[in-house]
Amino acid sequence: MKIAVTGGTGFVGQKLVQALKKEGHDIYILTRSPEKHQNTDQVTYVGWLKESFSPEKKLPVLDAIVNLAGESLNSGRWTEEKKQSILQSRIEATEGVLVLIDALPEKPDVLVNASAVGFYGQSKTKTFTEETTKAGNDFLASVVVEWEERAAKAKEKGVRTVYVRFGIILGEEGALPKMVLPYKMMVGGNLGSGEQWMSWIHVQDVVGLIQFALIHPDLEGPLNGTAPNPKRNKDFGQTLGDVLNRPHWLPAPAFALKAALGDMSTLLLDGQAVIPKKALREGYSFKYPELEPALASILEN
Repeated sequence: MKIAVTGGTGFVGQKLVQALKKEGHDIYILTRSPEKHQNTDQVTYVGWLKESFSPEKKLPVLDAIVNLAGESLNSGRWTEEKKQSILQSRIEATEGVLVLIDALPEKPDVLVNASAVGFYGQSKTKTFTEETTKAGNDFLASVVVEWEERAAKAKEKGVRTVYVRFGIILGEEGALPKMVLPYKMMVGGNLGSGEQWMSWIHVQDVVGLIQFALIHPDLEGPLNGTAPNPKRNKDFGQTLGDVLNRPHWLPAPAFALKAALGDMSTLLLDGQAVIPKKALREGYSFKYPELEPALASILEN
């Protein structure tokens, strides 16, 4: 297959590109700075989101597009400017994909667009699947709704569209190193009450689910990118401490986290239990369905 990837130089994108290369696909990484990268036999870097971008000249007929672009949620305090940037980075990238689809002489078969479990809002008591159609009413939910609405326009253009609602992605980069730090300093413990749900997924399953979505023609619409066994924060932390052989004992009070992080504290203090019902029903086999082996595979290497 010939596959275009946005966000292909990021944490998840690099893992995905490696996996696609192993399968023999040709990958075209859409980036603002192609000059910073070296093309190879299977990977071509293409300048994107610039006025000079001419997809019909720089890209072949594509079989698929994977859109992973978007500003990180945990890279700074959520000022109003930061919130706008979080939203706009996702909208700009998705709109850029739609422009690309229009410009190509032949439409790709499928668009796999990143999304987030933030769609569901926050709850300590409910469990969410793809059959949950009502979005939450907080900032993250509003971002995801607008993000997915833009991506859905690809379907109107005749492109099968899947939005993968990722949970907390566990890997050598991303959120996990920040979670590990307090335990290495011997001060790990519950965040707030510890009762909030954490819907997590190993980065290898992130890649696996994207690949699964690319080749299963019946898959479309929302696809929950979470392991089938979400954990409450107190249980996640205890498991993390066990894997690291460090104590889980010192809680971080909610008021202190809110004071330090502002609105961004919702990433730590709020959550939702999300089940990947569609992936399981369609036959995806998780490499890491359980938390302890998932953490051990990353932290014990």
